[in-house]
Amino acid sequence: MSAERKPAAQPTQAAQECREGSGRVAPVVERNRCEGKAECARLCPYGVFEIRVLAPEDRAALSPRGMLKAWAHGWKQAHVTNPASCHACRLCVQFCPEQALALLPYKETK
Repeated sequence: MSAERKPAAQPTQAAQECREGSGRVAPVVERNRCEGKAECARLCPYGVFEIRVLAPEDRAALSPRGMLKAWAHGWKQAHVTNPASCHACRLCVQFCPEQALALLPYKETK
């Protein structure tokens, strides 16, 4: 089964529709789901994400299925590098093809 791909959102429009001020919520990446397709990094109007190679300690924590997926994608995944800049526009959550992102209160993500 393939999920129907949603049309790309416009970051400027999303920035205007954000629900929160920065620093209230932040995205968290589910490592066993992320395939590093970069939709989050491409769509985020605030530069919250980077796509980079998983560190060895992150690789070791993956499930067997997560390890296989990560290996197949060159060990690249999304990383939340600027969580305090998140404005809760939810573009990353809405358009993640693997549904690998969730927004949590910023204090819980530290």
